[in-house]
Amino acid sequence: MTSRIWVHRVAFLGLCAIIIFFHLLPMQTIPTQWSAPDLLICLSFCWVVRRPDYLPALSVGIVFLISDMFFLRPPGLMAALAVLGTEFLRARSHFIREFPFLLEWAVVTVVIAGVLLGNRLILLILMVDPPVLGLSILQFLATSLAYPLTVLFSKYALGVSKITPAELNR
Repeated sequence: MTSRIWVHRVAFLGLCAIIIFFHLLPMQTIPTQWSAPDLLICLSFCWVVRRPDYLPALSVGIVFLISDMFFLRPPGLMAALAVLGTEFLRARSHFIREFPFLLEWAVVTVVIAGVLLGNRLILLILMVDPPVLGLSILQFLATSLAYPLTVLFSKYALGVSKITPAELNR
């Protein structure tokens, strides 16, 4: 049982490294009119809702702190917000697991909105130029719409399904 947990923890770190690597690749040289989904948030929220034992808060903090450095964001801001979001979902994961998927998706979408809005508000308070509002809204929508695909990928490709009552009793 513990080896399976550690395999999934390492798999999470590996997937995050792959996501960061592909995000840094120069696919095109001109600015785009759309924003890609934040797959790190999708993956973190998906795993913490479905299997909170696979994803310690330290892993989330380290991954997002590294991504802050690579993506030239204020160091630690998105990391702190992501840890707050995952811990909010972790504390409610035993309720969310019993929800139908659409309600789970709605709860996760509200938390995604909270994280992205919190990021924007803190940047405004600190007088740092936030990203363009239109791109931020598009990123929120893309991230929210990418969540079901992340759940499907995690469930069928990686075996990260909802924890069963029998596993909870162990």
